[in-house]
Amino acid sequence: MGADMSRPVPKSFHVKSFGCQMNVYDGARMAELLEADGMRAATSAEDADLVVLNTCHIREKAAEKVYSDIGRIVKRAARAEREHRPIIAVAGCVAQAEGEEIPRRAPAVDIVVGPQAYHNLPGLVAEAVAGRRSFDTDMPAISKFDALPKRHRQGPTAFLTVQEGCDKFCTYCVVPYTRGAEISRPWRAIVDEARALVDAGAREITLLGQNVNAWQGEDERGRRQGLAGLILALDGLSGLARIRYTTSHPNDMDDALIAAHGEVPKLMPFLHLPVQAGSDRILKAMNRSHDVAGYMRLIERVRAVRPDIAISGDFIVGFPGETDVDFAETLALVRAVKHAQAFSFKYSPRPGTPAAAMPDHIAPEVMDDRLQQLQALLNEQQHGFNLASIGRRCDVLIERDGKRPGQRIGKSPWLQSVIIEQGPPVGELVAVDIAAAGPNSLTGIIVERAAA
Repeated sequence: MGADMSRPVPKSFHVKSFGCQMNVYDGARMAELLEADGMRAATSAEDADLVVLNTCHIREKAAEKVYSDIGRIVKRAARAEREHRPIIAVAGCVAQAEGEEIPRRAPAVDIVVGPQAYHNLPGLVAEAVAGRRSFDTDMPAISKFDALPKRHRQGPTAFLTVQEGCDKFCTYCVVPYTRGAEISRPWRAIVDEARALVDAGAREITLLGQNVNAWQGEDERGRRQGLAGLILALDGLSGLARIRYTTSHPNDMDDALIAAHGEVPKLMPFLHLPVQAGSDRILKAMNRSHDVAGYMRLIERVRAVRPDIAISGDFIVGFPGETDVDFAETLALVRAVKHAQAFSFKYSPRPGTPAAAMPDHIAPEVMDDRLQQLQALLNEQQHGFNLASIGRRCDVLIERDGKRPGQRIGKSPWLQSVIIEQGPPVGELVAVDIAAAGPNSLTGIIVERAAA
């Protein structure tokens, strides 16, 4: 069925999100919008009348997955001999970057909506029902958040977007073009949403932003605040046990935020602070605006106020012009930092970014070899960090059921997965002794229920 044909009003929907935690947050908010519009969530795309693909554009393969998914949706609908195939919406950063190119590549797409316009999704669905393909990739100055429904139910952990967009213009990155300039949500809107999340069941809130530590605003007394001030305000929310934030930029790691890691009880001892490379030459080519020495000073300062903090990072290998010496410097930085966990990727050229036009792109087999070396070192460090946790007593927030009856899985303060046999219900905060550790998880034994 083509996009120019009308179809019944959808009664069910399925949202599939790709990529970062901000996309997970956006996907959840889109689901709430559609539920508020009278639809119910379906467990899979096959069972849905409306399928929303909430896309990521950071890496080339992520974009290609979207087109593969569109093809599968259409084929499955045809095999099932459905009278009407699902309405297909492409949302998120691929929608923003490619716009009207999407239906040219995938004519089955009915809706294209960017990450700053998804609050208009119910109206766009109505257009599709009427048989009209609809587009909305505007980046309005007015926040979309005011148009979103209130949060009424929530699991023990919640994401809360406080900042969007990026002004850094790293040469490999499309975010400034797909998410727009840096913008901070107002203080009161964030505090009110946090309060609502806690009232709905959240015990832990993770503050989100493309550069979350670039957040700034005025508090209720008109005082200028940065992320540290916001975190301190949320620390006072009764019922909230834990606060996290991601993703940070080294340039926005100010004195107050560093101090908060030693002063705010609910701020968890975990810091995701991407460096991307360990070579000053490559960092300059990336337009990262920091150097290795400055990054290492930040790590030392954070560890001075919170010695047990877990450090996480992002790394790109095979950036154009990266030599064996440059890569060796990245490995040296990793050894010096000693990560608790990290994410690492091969460089992927994105159309329209400065790096895509740079000379000396690295051969795929060289990138493969470098990534394997880096990941082996990072995996070794993560396993070592987990092994060092054996014998430690800590609080674990139970997030979900495990595979076996009575088994529960939660998170330590250092964002490690902890498996507990015969654990308490989801949402409980319990004290455990760490009895064993693997590369990706810990095993805990309950000591007592932690204080609320």
